[in-house]
Amino acid sequence: MDAEGLGWLLVPLHQLVSWGAAGAMVFGGVVPYIPQYRDIRRTQNAEGFSTYVCLVLLVANILRILFWFGRRFEAPLLWQSVVMILAMLLMLKLCTEVRVASELTLHRRVFAAADNKDEARAPPRRSYLDLEPRHFWRWSRFGDYVQCVLAFSGVAGCVTYLSLDSALFVESLGFLAVLTEAMLGVPQLCRNHRHRSTEGMSIKMVLMWTSGDTFKTAYFLLNGAPLQFSVCGLLQVVVDLAILGQAYVFTRHPLKPAPHAAHPASAKAL
Repeated sequence: MDAEGLGWLLVPLHQLVSWGAAGAMVFGGVVPYIPQYRDIRRTQNAEGFSTYVCLVLLVANILRILFWFGRRFEAPLLWQSVVMILAMLLMLKLCTEVRVASELTLHRRVFAAADNKDEARAPPRRSYLDLEPRHFWRWSRFGDYVQCVLAFSGVAGCVTYLSLDSALFVESLGFLAVLTEAMLGVPQLCRNHRHRSTEGMSIKMVLMWTSGDTFKTAYFLLNGAPLQFSVCGLLQVVVDLAILGQAYVFTRHPLKPAPHAAHPASAKAL
């Protein structure tokens, strides 16, 4: 059978592959966070996951959506940003609930013998409206994160609306969006380096990061996406490999415990 005779089969097959690739782009980005989400729910411990990863992805994808209004790229990349924003909000909600519950338990232990029982039950609450840099992105309510994201989206949206006629602004916005996304793994990389350990971090998540970013970069290159996207993908793959390198090194050469361990309460506070 010649190529013309197979045309009736190749055309729908090509369309099916295109749909599959588009679906992988839209939903594939959130898959790496499923094992991390499940680990946090199972262990009720969010210390191994840096919530600054959520911050980076929220900022990057909000900027990417705004970039779309100035330079229309493929719809799957736009929907990927919408899905990722929703997924990161879910991660933040879980991490906040787990962290606040852990802080409450620790607070009760510290003030178990306190005369003021109200103080023993309720640790100080932190809000983004307090404008305290040392508590930034470590607030006590999930609603504070939502308000902060909405405020950032509103300000960035207004600036973008007023500057859409500037090609330089639009291209710079796209570069800023993908550069921010390229820094996705940097908070986790820094946390691992600071603690000299990858304990609590899901290796499955990082492996999925690496495979997903590799696929995404190939998708950008093959589909002629704006140059910013390809640069972003390549940088993300490099950072993913660096985190995997940390996991290998720290597993083979774990950090030795100090001769005199700190008291559990004070160690947790650090």
